[in-house]
Amino acid sequence: MLNQIETLKPRMRKSERKVADCVLAQPDTVISDSIAALAARAQVSEPTVIRFCRALGCDGYQDFKLRLAQSLASGVRFVHSVVAPDDAPRQVVAKVFDSAVASLLRTRAQLDTAAIERAIDLLASARKIEFYGHGASGIVALDAQHKFFRLAVPTVAYIDAHVHSMSAAILEPGDVVVAISHSGRSKDLIASVQVARAAGAAVVAIAAAGSPLAELAHATISPAVDEDTSTYIPMSSRIVDLVIVDVLAIGVALRRGPDLVRRLEKTKTTLMEKHLS
Repeated sequence: MLNQIETLKPRMRKSERKVADCVLAQPDTVISDSIAALAARAQVSEPTVIRFCRALGCDGYQDFKLRLAQSLASGVRFVHSVVAPDDAPRQVVAKVFDSAVASLLRTRAQLDTAAIERAIDLLASARKIEFYGHGASGIVALDAQHKFFRLAVPTVAYIDAHVHSMSAAILEPGDVVVAISHSGRSKDLIASVQVARAAGAAVVAIAAAGSPLAELAHATISPAVDEDTSTYIPMSSRIVDLVIVDVLAIGVALRRGPDLVRRLEKTKTTLMEKHLS
């Protein structure tokens, strides 16, 4: 949660940043603060505290405090892993692995299981699933399509903005779009999601909490990853997104029951026949 606050803070209003500063300075104190107490310490109004909480994707102040407490209880702290130009290979190895592991643990600790449940409900009953993503998120979309088509659901992945824009326009109620974006601020992706919603499709987002994309989705899953995506390749976010896709795929597989297990066994047998003995 602290990591998420640091990431979103530059995009907050000035008054909301005052609340962010108070939380970052004394997170343990905030857990026991009333909304009035935190507002007084930050020298802002109580509605400002509520707006701050909602900017983080929380339903309100109590939801925010619960997530903050869970985050602190996990003991997972931010790992400084920015690779420097003069780092030796062993340092690069340590920083890249530490960053990935820390991001996975933070996300596990902060994951909104209710959002996961909603996403699985939508995907398990989908008539068709379309995955949209650009750049590194496009790679995640392709991987998701590779996993989900084996679940006996018509599935496709589009990583071209023009193509997913056209496809979104001909979706129908019962179809589901999974939009993947670390920042949740891709103009083309947001535009296609708006078109998909207008067509009656449901939307699952894997995106930053409080982002425009997250606000459009029926279910949003937010990775707890802090990366300077304007400078570096988003390595950790890609890894976390891939694991989230695994969680969703397994959740849908479990919902579909024994018949799906038999189908998966058939695909495994087919693949084994392509291996050299």
